[in-house]
Amino acid sequence: MIDRVNTGGRGLVPARSAAAKAHARPGRAGLAGHERVARHSARILVVEDDAAVGASIEMLLASHDYAVDVVHTLRAGIEAATSADIDLVITDLRLSNGSGFDVIAAVKEAQTDAPVIVMTGFSSVQSAVQSLRFGAVDYIIKPFDNEEFVYAIERALNERRMRRENAALRRNLQSVYAPSAFIGQSAGMKRVLHLVRRVAPTDATVFIEGESGTGKELVAHAIHRESLRAGGPFVAVNCGAIPIDLVESELFGHAKGAFTGAVGVSEGLIMEAHGGTLFLDEVGELPPSVQVKLLRAIQEKEVRPVGGKDVRRADVRIIAASNKDVRQAVLRGEFREDLFYRLNVIGIHVPPLRERAGDVDLLVKHFIDYYGKKIGKRIRNLDANFGEFVKTYHWPGNVRELQNLIERAAILTDSDVLNYDDVADTPLAIGSPPPNPVRTDAPLSVEDYIQHVVRTYQSSRTEKELAHMLGIGRKALWVRRRRWAMARTSRAGKTKQ
Repeated sequence: MIDRVNTGGRGLVPARSAAAKAHARPGRAGLAGHERVARHSARILVVEDDAAVGASIEMLLASHDYAVDVVHTLRAGIEAATSADIDLVITDLRLSNGSGFDVIAAVKEAQTDAPVIVMTGFSSVQSAVQSLRFGAVDYIIKPFDNEEFVYAIERALNERRMRRENAALRRNLQSVYAPSAFIGQSAGMKRVLHLVRRVAPTDATVFIEGESGTGKELVAHAIHRESLRAGGPFVAVNCGAIPIDLVESELFGHAKGAFTGAVGVSEGLIMEAHGGTLFLDEVGELPPSVQVKLLRAIQEKEVRPVGGKDVRRADVRIIAASNKDVRQAVLRGEFREDLFYRLNVIGIHVPPLRERAGDVDLLVKHFIDYYGKKIGKRIRNLDANFGEFVKTYHWPGNVRELQNLIERAAILTDSDVLNYDDVADTPLAIGSPPPNPVRTDAPLSVEDYIQHVVRTYQSSRTEKELAHMLGIGRKALWVRRRRWAMARTSRAGKTKQ
């Protein structure tokens, strides 16, 4: 709080000496890099019953690039603070028909995180303490020094921004530093890394394609971390997980009373990502009405909350992703072609794990190290059967499935080796044949293992099922049969020609 002392008459000056100011102001230099974020499109509500004072404050703040709304009654102040998208509220303590405490209470009740600054010409220690207890972030005595007044506003806005960034960081910390980071030397992953490094420094929209579990959100995180927006928030939203009737409100925000249940103001996820990156996972699930609004938000860099009248500037980079073929959705008329092209300025395809030759061993080692440290066990490796399993399994759940399997095995093992028997009965491994018992002195090659599986299960499985179990195509299985001179045996024991 800015402390001030009364020197008599209008001589209300900051209590801090020049030396104290010099000591405090380096913090402002630290804010300088963020002032653009704080000021850009920041909207301030001033509740002041003295029209002349209100007009002076409006002129002062407008000269610092703030959007300012001034109201002169308690009722108008409460209505504006709880029904519009306000970044900061400044209220006089003594109003003609109430007090600033009523404004603070209304802001808190509306569940908005807009900070409130109280100003008064009748200062007392009791009113200052009471203001802070009610939830005000600062208490300023009139008449005030213009520079100190603007500084108090900048500090309140930047503290709000940092609280939001910290909240976003906590939400995303686990996924950012999760064990399934970029690991792999396959050609497909090298291309992904190359594209991430090329596109990250730009503000271009990116469209990430890939099956579930391949790590699309990790790619989006990597782009954000390597971009100029790395200091801003990263907000991830699964479009398919939001009820259709709430998608628009979640993305664009809503005014109080916009619909049943809208008891407060919501700024929406797009504005929450202001100054940073918004990741729209499963973007193909967005309903057509929201697609239109998203297209405009990308083109015009502005959003309008549901039920709101005001348009807000949105400085956001959009990264979208889908595990479905959105191009086919465009052809079927389910996804807007113009929106797809807006999102797909740069396209990145994350390959499935079955196409990442050699990466499985690297990922296994990484997950063993990660979960060993997390659980507090020293784990060296997989047993021989487990090793053969991970090499031959087709991994329909991709990296996420491999990660879950290693985590389960790490939890259940009683030794420094992960055992296949601990995971053989999991849903992850169902549908894949148990590995052939492997002698440690003469392990089977992968080809010998595949041949063993085919001989063992061909009497009870179709060719399609065998190929699926082995994670190979039917043609590859046919080629191997010819190489081995192994004809298909029917269930009745007859050889198919």
